[in-house]
Amino acid sequence: MGGVTHRPRRAAILLSTALAVAIMASACGSSEPPRVIPEGIPPGPGAPVPDIDFNAPGRTADLLLAWAAPQSDALSISGPALAAYAHAAAVMSATAPDCGIAWTTLAGIGFIESRHGTYQGSAVAQDGTVAPTIRGIPLDGAPGVAEIPDTDRGALDGDDIHDRAMGPMQFIPETWKKWGVDANGDGVPNPDNLDDASLTAARYLCARGGDLRTAEGWERALMAYNQSGVYLRDVRDAAAAYSVGAGA
Repeated sequence: MGGVTHRPRRAAILLSTALAVAIMASACGSSEPPRVIPEGIPPGPGAPVPDIDFNAPGRTADLLLAWAAPQSDALSISGPALAAYAHAAAVMSATAPDCGIAWTTLAGIGFIESRHGTYQGSAVAQDGTVAPTIRGIPLDGAPGVAEIPDTDRGALDGDDIHDRAMGPMQFIPETWKKWGVDANGDGVPNPDNLDDASLTAARYLCARGGDLRTAEGWERALMAYNQSGVYLRDVRDAAAAYSVGAGA
């Protein structure tokens, strides 16, 4: 793994999506022309996120539910999940404006890692919590799998032999212990809460990539999240689709 501390799972969770083909197919019989998915990196920022008071009490991502609602069906992202991504981007815009991370990038990662918290029948509750919890395969050094012996005595990932990636954004325990933050106002950083996981991912990406509005910064951030060119392209494809209002 080199210096990379975050290893999202690479399993059958994630099928590479031929976005342009799927979007054109879905447009058959429609009077609307198919959306053109932009090429290149970074992917577009998508619908602008309104300013919110993220220091208010409670789940401040709720302040973005009205923003999320008109887009939710078209993007195939639940309202609470879309609000979580936008909330994380809004917090970073105010606290780390030089990063420029967009909600579309976070949504692209969320799609690839867990289908926005819906992998294998899980769902995102109104407070952002994903249940049943999502856990990756044991990181036991099997072919194509990193070997990471247990670092948390199973307290976070439920495995006291090897670490497993956790939650909708697939953090390993060691990385979560260093970067995890509370974003839904309950006072507990929880890798199984999409608000917390999205803001944690945003902080990690900004720290690793610098200015994510540049191609170099965005690529550096994504490669730090997962050292795979295929992964980077899959996230880019999903994020680019979201940037023009299409589902991944």
